[in-house]
Amino acid sequence: MSRSRTETIVRELQDVVDALGEPLRQSFQNMHGGYPEATLERFLRARDGDATKASKMIVDCLNWRVKNRIDNILAEPILPKEKFDAIRQTQLIGFCGFCKQGRPVFAIGVGNSTFDQASVDKYVQSHIQINEYRDRIILTEISTNKGRYVGTCLKILDMTSLSLSAISRLKTSTAIATIDDLNYPEKTDTYYIVNAPHVFSTCWKAVKPMLHERTKRKVQVLRGNGQEELLQVMDFETLPPFCKPGISSSNESDIFSPDHQFHVKLYNHIQQMALSTDRVLNGLSSEGSLNIEVPTSAEQSQHSDECEVVHGIGSVLPTLQASPNDSYQHQRDTLTSNIAGLQGKSSCLWLVLVLVAVYFMRGLW
Repeated sequence: MSRSRTETIVRELQDVVDALGEPLRQSFQNMHGGYPEATLERFLRARDGDATKASKMIVDCLNWRVKNRIDNILAEPILPKEKFDAIRQTQLIGFCGFCKQGRPVFAIGVGNSTFDQASVDKYVQSHIQINEYRDRIILTEISTNKGRYVGTCLKILDMTSLSLSAISRLKTSTAIATIDDLNYPEKTDTYYIVNAPHVFSTCWKAVKPMLHERTKRKVQVLRGNGQEELLQVMDFETLPPFCKPGISSSNESDIFSPDHQFHVKLYNHIQQMALSTDRVLNGLSSEGSLNIEVPTSAEQSQHSDECEVVHGIGSVLPTLQASPNDSYQHQRDTLTSNIAGLQGKSSCLWLVLVLVAVYFMRGLW
């Protein structure tokens, strides 16, 4: 699509937003952080330049934000503090710093995240708080400092300890993927996959043809810890610890620890925002203060190919557990058949992760 055509559609989308009620317009202002055109363009890219679909997506997103009080979520602490810490220790997300182009770099411990110390809605709440803090604090500050719009980030996915236990985390992963798909589109420039087992590259070759072209461009599977390639886009100090073999870390330098400065700042910010709205922290329930609405299966199938595939994986997984007595060729045929069954659907990173988990444990390659 030409630049002039994109600008025309973005103006049309702005007209749609301007015609909405005050609560939705206010939520859009909170969301765009001073860059409305760039924000609308993200939604347009997420719907492959289709103005009608992009318009519906942005209106649905704003309704979701208002209905679920997302604009106030940074004033909704997860209490007690021990619950927040437990979530941080089992939903491994860390902030590493900035790449050479000024984009925030986040690390995600895919293999070691367990999501087993809180309810799904608490993990969803925590994830959204990180999203909102990234967009409204980190990206706003870096854009102001650089004098230009910086609206995306890089993510480094650590596959260390990836195993079949990933299957049990599909419900939480689906909820988070759905939230990001529908309400935070096109916020990641590149996913760097590191510390993957050797089988990953083989599985990736089988899955890659099914991916949307945008996803193919965004996902890079690096060798080993990926240090050599990552140093081309970020300084050594920005690399997460799992990309620096032999370097030990304390709780303060462990990017996944609740004692890391990013999580300390995040928690303190949320507490301060809560106090500024006269909230009585001790009176808030640890499990009942906020409940985020996650789209239903029907809504996911209408809007999110990613979540549709995640659900498809759940039904396919039992057939993938080949008997140890099956021949090598039979196991390969099983993989080929099940992958073929997903053709025509735009896949996602979790498809790759789960397939790798299953086949790495079965030792097919």
